[in-house]
Amino acid sequence: MATRRLTDEEILKQIPAAIARANRARATQPHAARARYERRTHRLRVTLTNGSILLIPVALVPGLRHASPTDIATVGVSPAGVGLQWDRLDVDVSVAALARLVVGDSALLRAAGAAGGAARSPAKTLAARRNGARGGRPRRDAGKRSK
Repeated sequence: MATRRLTDEEILKQIPAAIARANRARATQPHAARARYERRTHRLRVTLTNGSILLIPVALVPGLRHASPTDIATVGVSPAGVGLQWDRLDVDVSVAALARLVVGDSALLRAAGAAGGAARSPAKTLAARRNGARGGRPRRDAGKRSK
């Protein structure tokens, strides 16, 4: 199955929308603003656009484990700010991947689930009110409880 190739005109028409999406993301989501290698502590210091700072031990980053301090110090921020790059080492790592390395997947998933469960919407509010008017959430049947 051959993939359809976009024409130059079709690509050019998509650019304004892509720029608008990137600007919205930059305004609402943290991105890397600066990054540097701290030789004394052997950590990467990543300053985000919201003022937060990530300190990542270099040993956690797979592509950097065996790199020299001189090579690690050549870290740069990608143009969009979504990742770090080491051209000399041919290593690129997203900011999201760095956060997963530091915090761990399970902690991030728990936080995302908690945030989703705490979300409020008009539909959720209405459902809670209707439930309350009927006496609240139904009690579990003692015979149906799983052990």
